[in-house]
Amino acid sequence: MQAVTTIENAGPEAIADWLAQRLAGGGAITIPGGSTPFPILAALIQQHGAELDWASLEVWPNDDRIVPEDHEASNTGKIRALLKPAGAQIAALSEGTRPPHFALTWLGMGPDGHIASLFPNTDPQGGDPQMIRRLTPDPLPAHAPFDRITLTIPALLDTDRIVFTLGGAADKRAVFEAAMRGEHDLPIARLLRVAVERDIPVTVFT
Repeated sequence: MQAVTTIENAGPEAIADWLAQRLAGGGAITIPGGSTPFPILAALIQQHGAELDWASLEVWPNDDRIVPEDHEASNTGKIRALLKPAGAQIAALSEGTRPPHFALTWLGMGPDGHIASLFPNTDPQGGDPQMIRRLTPDPLPAHAPFDRITLTIPALLDTDRIVFTLGGAADKRAVFEAAMRGEHDLPIARLLRVAVERDIPVTVFT
């Protein structure tokens, strides 16, 4: 699979530098929850906070748990707490809303090949007519046993470029590389297949 650039052993500071270059023009972006992105975002604010036009950035979560924003499991709440003080506009996902075209889709990935809240059991489709879906993972993750709301594959792919941060996990890298080789049909493989067909640049930080 071509059009995928792999960058190894990059820490939060190096990824923040990469992001700063891509965010200089503003626009809408979508970012993941979980533990990996927040040290990177903190480094982005520390290293590039003064030079970025935060007011020109509209930030959407990839997905969220169906909980109030002040709940510890809320991705939107965490994103808002970190980036709103910098001046960014924060959007919350809701059914029936149409997300914008993204300048950047930033994704994580689970060891089971899920992206956003598109778990294997949800059978996500590249041709999904909906841009946002409410769904229930099965099984529910023990650390966050909540229904979810998520961008679908078409929404995530309505973008100028895609970046993955895998957090240095060997099991995730193995699943990602197998997806690039077309060896399975997990959600990550479905998204990558369409991204490459459309010539959307993909960068993965392992």
